[in-house]
Amino acid sequence: MKPIKNIIALVLLLAAPAVLAAKPTIGVAEFKNTATGVYWWRGGVGNELASMVSNELASTGSFTVVERNKVDAVLQEQDLAASGRIAASTGAKMGQMTGAQYLVLGTVTAFEANTQSTGGGISIGGISIGGKKEQAYLAIDLRVVDTTTGQIAHARTVEGRTSGMGLNLGVFRGGFGGTLNNESKTPTGKAIRAAIVEITDYLECVMVEGGSCEGEFEAKEKKRKSSLKNLLKLD
Repeated sequence: MKPIKNIIALVLLLAAPAVLAAKPTIGVAEFKNTATGVYWWRGGVGNELASMVSNELASTGSFTVVERNKVDAVLQEQDLAASGRIAASTGAKMGQMTGAQYLVLGTVTAFEANTQSTGGGISIGGISIGGKKEQAYLAIDLRVVDTTTGQIAHARTVEGRTSGMGLNLGVFRGGFGGTLNNESKTPTGKAIRAAIVEITDYLECVMVEGGSCEGEFEAKEKKRKSSLKNLLKLD
């Protein structure tokens, strides 16, 4: 039995580096916004969203995530090259400089939030609980670009939805940092988090796991497109 065990151990040992090398190396660029009425979008939010996605991807253990500052530096160099102020031949090469096989690009394309009075709210010591139903919806167009070929490897519109009864304690703690700190416990903040988790799950599925999970995401996409078609009224 020993020779067999030794052979198995040797196979596993030789396979280990290949498994580690199979991890996609990925970077996340600053998010953009093209939607109107996004009251929480201001200086630094695009970078905060990119950092959140980077953290989620790193926490899965399925990706090698390139540091955000490295991605930003390369994109700035590429913008400089595109401006014509330096020779195109000396411009930054994304794949070489970041070491990333893939670059994630995200754009907020839709956002809605509303508050409806439901009655029955109470106030204790100046703290309001209940009485309002808050909802938020967020859509992000996601693209994954192959840094070697420049081709789009994966693309999807990811949605985040949330709703709940109002809870206003006057102070927000935990959750987000920086510019988005005040949204940490709001429906808007929860919609953002939901979208980020969905992005991470989608990328892990199509870039690492494959199999049945892809069918689940295709079903979601089909349902999303179907709901949009139902909104279109033709004469």
